[in-house]
Amino acid sequence: MPLLVVRHAQAGRRSAYRGDDRERPLTARGLARAQALVEPLGTYHPRRVLSSPFVRCWQTVQPVAEAIGLGVESVEELSEGHGDEAVQLVRRMAGESAILCTHGDVATDLLAALGAGSGSDGKPIRRLQKGEFWVVQSTGSTLAIVDQVRPLPAEAVRPARDG
Repeated sequence: MPLLVVRHAQAGRRSAYRGDDRERPLTARGLARAQALVEPLGTYHPRRVLSSPFVRCWQTVQPVAEAIGLGVESVEELSEGHGDEAVQLVRRMAGESAILCTHGDVATDLLAALGAGSGSDGKPIRRLQKGEFWVVQSTGSTLAIVDQVRPLPAEAVRPARDG
């Protein structure tokens, strides 16, 4: 059973937001990306949805949690600046089927700790962009990132033109 590590979707510029950064919400584009995550994340049949307590992370995974009938668990280990704790959390959860939503700095620490080869498309696994996720598989006590997925919002998918 895989762990699905999600980087939160677009939330606008930190410098443009007035107030506590933990409360910075997704943009309209970010909300569309969160909706686009519902189908690909749901196909893995996760049994838990964990998120950094930051609003932008919650908003990223709330649509899929609702779609599969689960609540979102707030987990401080997935917050910005908690990369070491996130690595330990992922290791403790090896063998579970869960979604974990976090931030770019934490995802970078996970990539360094877990390592990665190539995804299902043959391209190397790389740093997560906003609204992307990794599929993390466990084999015995070994964890590895085995795929990287960037779903497109429905309005971004355009039919091919003739001619």
